[in-house]
Amino acid sequence: MNKNKIMLSVLLSGILGASSVYAADGDTSFKWPKGQKAAVSLSYDDALDSQLDHAIPTLNKYGLKGTFYLQLNSPAIDKRLPEWRAAAKKGHELGNHSLFHQCSKSKAGRDWVEPGHDLDKLTVAQMKEQVVLANTVLYAIDGKRERTFTAPCVDKEAGGQNYIDAVKSEFVAIKVESGGVTPDMNKLDPYGVGVAFPTNVTGQQLIDIVKEAAEKGTMANFTFHGVGGDHLSTSVEAHEELIKYLAAHKDIYWVDTFVNEMKYVKANQKK
Repeated sequence: MNKNKIMLSVLLSGILGASSVYAADGDTSFKWPKGQKAAVSLSYDDALDSQLDHAIPTLNKYGLKGTFYLQLNSPAIDKRLPEWRAAAKKGHELGNHSLFHQCSKSKAGRDWVEPGHDLDKLTVAQMKEQVVLANTVLYAIDGKRERTFTAPCVDKEAGGQNYIDAVKSEFVAIKVESGGVTPDMNKLDPYGVGVAFPTNVTGQQLIDIVKEAAEKGTMANFTFHGVGGDHLSTSVEAHEELIKYLAAHKDIYWVDTFVNEMKYVKANQKK
């Protein structure tokens, strides 16, 4: 074989080898419904009045679905229960956020945690019992059995022991880590999903997060608290700017309840 043929053979071999690598890479990319580039989870913690007053009307206005993690001792549950039922009938998810929003009081900045709600003082068995009971209460509200959970304060331990492992069989998925954009869908642990907690941000800052998810082909997880009021608040304007952007780009972003998104993710992950 002459030198020209040898060089051609080497070149073709390199091209074919590179093609097989790219094909393998393509095979590992995550495929979203209808060819979208990313999923976006719009979630809201603590069952707050401002969510009923501002967040749900905005979602309904633009035809998007959100997930509302209900802290079941919230006054907004007792006083406005028909509105939460109406939200569920509209297609929004009611998620589990525990009965009393138990968090670890020993951590920095946790002076606000009431002694009776101190996760450090509970056993795993006690916390599991309360989380399971919260599912029963939610069933009484919306009639649904499939549920997701956001651990209050993303704390994982009751009395110094991991309680997430004890409750995960009760849920489709759990948000319990920091980080709004998922790095790799195929490596995502459905019971250790990361989430961003926006507060005092602009609409553009929120949009930049979903754009990052689209670039990676993964998922953006938001958990808002107050919207135009209450605590850890995001302005009505910033929230609506994000919702309007997502509604205008449904070809790029799949926005659905967290339970629906995670059922899809679990069914389509490549292990």
